[in-house]
Amino acid sequence: MKKLFPILLAMALFASACQAGGAQAQPTALSLPTAFPTNTPSVNAPVDASGGNEAGSERVSSVDGMPQVYVPDGTFRMGALDPDPQGDEQPDHSVTMKGFWMDKLEVTNAMFMLCVQAGACEPPQSFNSGTRDSYFNVAEFNDYPVIYVTWAQADTYCKWAGRRLPTEAEWERSARGDDFRTYPWGDDRPDSSRGNFNYFVGDTTRVGNFPAGASPFGVLDMAGNVAEWTNDYYDSNYYSQGVSMNPPGPGARSQYFNRVVRGGTYQDAFIEVRLANRASVRGSNPDTADINSEDYLGEVSPKIGFRCSSD
Repeated sequence: MKKLFPILLAMALFASACQAGGAQAQPTALSLPTAFPTNTPSVNAPVDASGGNEAGSERVSSVDGMPQVYVPDGTFRMGALDPDPQGDEQPDHSVTMKGFWMDKLEVTNAMFMLCVQAGACEPPQSFNSGTRDSYFNVAEFNDYPVIYVTWAQADTYCKWAGRRLPTEAEWERSARGDDFRTYPWGDDRPDSSRGNFNYFVGDTTRVGNFPAGASPFGVLDMAGNVAEWTNDYYDSNYYSQGVSMNPPGPGARSQYFNRVVRGGTYQDAFIEVRLANRASVRGSNPDTADINSEDYLGEVSPKIGFRCSSD
């Protein structure tokens, strides 16, 4: 998934690909919070930091109920470290990061609806999913990842929740940890117990449904289900610049608003759910006069969602 394009209603044609993964191992569901805040959340609302600042410790946002995982200070190797490197994943290089909190899960429909109800977020650009006519604001799919959100919508949500979109380096650090693994769980070839990809399911699944696919810090769904917006602009040669301390990503260029998307999707094969894999998707252009235009919105897809991070 080196390039994602807008997916229109014709995605229904993919329904025929939704076969089960043969004799694949089955995932074990993770217990998620059963209640969300009922008060109107405010920007930069506090969180319960009961876990402390130890690697893998957790806290829960009082804004949207999102569990967050602490990723400590450290130096890791960023880029392709496996037999299937792609050009924009090279050269691999050492990156030193300060500690941060990463959402344990992808932002769900129910969480995003809280922001919509608070008047801070616009609804997704479409309420369906790849194979479902109704998806957003349907109770059955409350705990599924929100999709059809533009980069700007994802950015707005994270700021409303008192967080921000992660940098590309934060995303990869959260997935890789301190070793040279190929996938969030290690080097074992993916199967259907590790994540939702390769059309094992054929559409999105409930977040946190694949604990066997957790990263070293316990972050879930970093390989498959939906790809995830990051804060960074995309530059295929950015790694060669050698930014080694908390890389912020390249600056914007005139008429170029592509953003980095990470994590692979429910349709992608194993090579595209490697944690080093990078995708380029057109983000929002706030300088466009017509706020309803495709240039202003950027691309949306039933295969792209997001998660947030915070300092």
